[in-house]
Amino acid sequence: MTWKPISWEALDELVARQLREATPEQRTLFARAAVSPTKWGLSPWGDLGGGFWVVAVMDDRVLWYNDIEEGFNVSRFATAGTIPSTEYWCN
Repeated sequence: MTWKPISWEALDELVARQLREATPEQRTLFARAAVSPTKWGLSPWGDLGGGFWVVAVMDDRVLWYNDIEEGFNVSRFATAGTIPSTEYWCN
């Protein structure tokens, strides 16, 4: 089977499912930081899928979904639209 990047629709369903399982405090924090999902670059890992989906931004941190390793991550960034390569995680 060949890897394919997660679709916007599948990501939307995943976020909704995670929010149902979240605490009220976590849902409140997410609501303050949430953005319309958009792809940010993280080279070289995200190149094949056109980047990784970012779902929230707060100050110098971004919440994004690593669809290669299937996990959400919080990373620091300096330039909107780019996650530094030193911030590649799968938490």
